[in-house]
Amino acid sequence: MTQEFRGYVQVYTGDGKGKTTAALGLSLRALGAGFRVAFVQFLKKGEYSEIRALRRFEPQVEIYQFHAGGFVKGRPDEAVRRAVAEGWQKARALILNGRYQLVVLDEINLVLSMGLLPLEEVLAVLRDRPSPVEVVLTGRGAPEALLEVADLVTEMRKLKHYYDRGVPARIGIEK
Repeated sequence: MTQEFRGYVQVYTGDGKGKTTAALGLSLRALGAGFRVAFVQFLKKGEYSEIRALRRFEPQVEIYQFHAGGFVKGRPDEAVRRAVAEGWQKARALILNGRYQLVVLDEINLVLSMGLLPLEEVLAVLRDRPSPVEVVLTGRGAPEALLEVADLVTEMRKLKHYYDRGVPARIGIEK
């Protein structure tokens, strides 16, 4: 007897390394099972190693990046706000159309913590998504209301990191 797939809401948050990496690992597992995956990145842009790797699975995976330039520090400008709004409209459509078994919203927790998207709107989409859609939300600062509605919450906690010794992000490991 085959059981119908039911999707859950997963949140990966905290100040430690590994939130996006965990979402990528889950994406790889889902792709291996024949699932369709949508990987949406907020506040990131570029052909990082993980994006080049995911592209090998196209068209089974679709990748979208929404950012207006360099990393956001301080108060986001209007271009960043527009890119986030455009990204959210795309992500919302990807979740609600039911075509994907896994939708990853990379760095959306940071977007929410910065007040760039209305939390209630995101929660409504999570609540209204088709049953077989699993959604993963990554990034620091996940709002408490999101943690409450999530089915799985993992907090990555930094105990020690070589960044603190001045080691920059390395190709193949952090980028």
